[in-house]
Amino acid sequence: MPLHRLGTAAELAKAAVYLASDESAYTAGTVLRVDGGIGELAH
Repeated sequence: MPLHRLGTAAELAKAAVYLASDESAYTAGTVLRVDGGIGELAH
């Protein structure tokens, strides 16, 4: 369900912190779209 709003700086920062952390160690070969679901509306 798209959020219909732009993300905040804090929300984008959370994604960056996740990718820089050990928690993302098993994340590979994917695109992490930090767009609140708005990208799904184009499909």
